[in-house]
Amino acid sequence: MYKDEVPQDKNPILAGERKAMYAKDESGNYVVVPSNGWEVEETVTSLALEEYQLKREQAYDRACKGMTSPLEYHMYANRLNIATLSQSTGIFQWRIKRHLRPKIFKGLDTKLLTRYADAMGISLEQLAHLPENK
Repeated sequence: MYKDEVPQDKNPILAGERKAMYAKDESGNYVVVPSNGWEVEETVTSLALEEYQLKREQAYDRACKGMTSPLEYHMYANRLNIATLSQSTGIFQWRIKRHLRPKIFKGLDTKLLTRYADAMGISLEQLAHLPENK
């Protein structure tokens, strides 16, 4: 894409901010070009956000029924999945899946819980419980 082709569709998700995109200039060199967004990007981002919203609500319901730990709710509320949470914490995916079981989660030590809380930017208290409302 050349710099005069960079989309400027005023994406509302960016809330008036601009983002940097790489495009070729007249010489064929890559340069940074500011963009107000792209309609296609807005659509895809909105769909992804809706998907995480649905997963978060389902995890909340399962956690209320004791079928999963609060970790799953907080993971989706922070727009993470098992793979990205694993990368953020350095905890193997199979261990995270295990920690989604309420009984296992309750037995985790503070050091491990702190890794989860730090990766999601929440307190240990928040991690251990579900919020009052979804």
